[in-house]
Amino acid sequence: MNEDLWQEGRDENLRTAEPLAHRMRPRRLEEVEGQSHLLGSDGLLRRLVDAGLPGSLVLHGPPGTGKTTLARLLAEAIDAQVEVENAAQVGVPRIREILAAARRRLGDDRRRTVLFLDEIHRFNKNQQDALLGDVERGTLTLIGATTENPWYAVNAALTSRATVLELHTLDREAIGRLVRRALSETHGLNAPSVEISPDAVELIARVSGGDARRALSILEVAGHRAISNGDRIEADDVTSCLGSTAILFDRAGDAHYDTISAFIKSMRRSDPDGALFWLARMLHAGEDPRFIARRIAIFASEDVGPADPSALGVAAAAWQVVERIGMPEGQLTLAQAAIHMARAPKSRATAEAIWSAMADVENHLDRAVPESLKPHAKRTDRSSDADADAPMPRYLDAGTGSSDR
Repeated sequence: MNEDLWQEGRDENLRTAEPLAHRMRPRRLEEVEGQSHLLGSDGLLRRLVDAGLPGSLVLHGPPGTGKTTLARLLAEAIDAQVEVENAAQVGVPRIREILAAARRRLGDDRRRTVLFLDEIHRFNKNQQDALLGDVERGTLTLIGATTENPWYAVNAALTSRATVLELHTLDREAIGRLVRRALSETHGLNAPSVEISPDAVELIARVSGGDARRALSILEVAGHRAISNGDRIEADDVTSCLGSTAILFDRAGDAHYDTISAFIKSMRRSDPDGALFWLARMLHAGEDPRFIARRIAIFASEDVGPADPSALGVAAAAWQVVERIGMPEGQLTLAQAAIHMARAPKSRATAEAIWSAMADVENHLDRAVPESLKPHAKRTDRSSDADADAPMPRYLDAGTGSSDR
């Protein structure tokens, strides 16, 4: 009984200790800033909610765009039980436990279960095998979240069973609205009498790079002194709490894409010094080294290709070493791989060949396997095979197809 008397006060103390970004999480779909392409009157997510959210989803987008929050709100909108797990940490026993509870819940009172899996690109085959059957049968709804491109990073068995939706970084107007709301709302900073200058709002919106969580964290630090003294929050208050890397490189903003583009084009132009500079800039700003390693691996096949077959081995080894030793030592491995790619001869032969073959497959899905290529066919010389079979398209010219660009 005494616990009940004091529980309200304890809850309030816990809420007060929460970071501003957590306190400002939307509590209804209508409070979500941005994502109008999904949540507007004609948005796909809005239509899915109205239809009871049939099927599973994969949400992908930069950090701070609301993937976790959106999954919770979607579950609440259809009155479902939500279970939150990280794909890199959840084990098969826990998955089976969730599935058993979901079956009981669905059988007892027809209440559905939503399993939200953060970092779904880290889901391994054993975890997937334990889950996919019940996902297909509708025992639960799977909502996965990832900052990676799901068509490359997420297992095809998952993406084939889900609707893949992209969340966009918040534009500056949306960040501005969020900042002003956070100042005035009672569960935010609760300081409606404190003003914030347009320049301060603009600066927060710019350096946060469309990341709502980062914008609110900046506001919380920048506004502390002003709120305590009853002053106006100025741009100088914002600048004083920013680290040096914030303006240099925003992982979720345009600078992220501009810098990785500069890195790749420097390697493509056979400019190792430029590649090292842009590599150093990304690492200094806190870019995920695994992301850089993955881009180098793609470059090895797409831009170097058969002109230097060893490049792919260098890229694969670099990726593996970075995964094992981490940073800061991993910068040496990434630098070595970047220099190799920049100095290597370039060829687009592999990329253009497979893209042409994929286009042909799409246009000729009904092409049968020639009799001479089936398992039961007798071994014959190559010339008789060619005479019997319809000719295959030519995707590779003679040689490596090397061409600097």
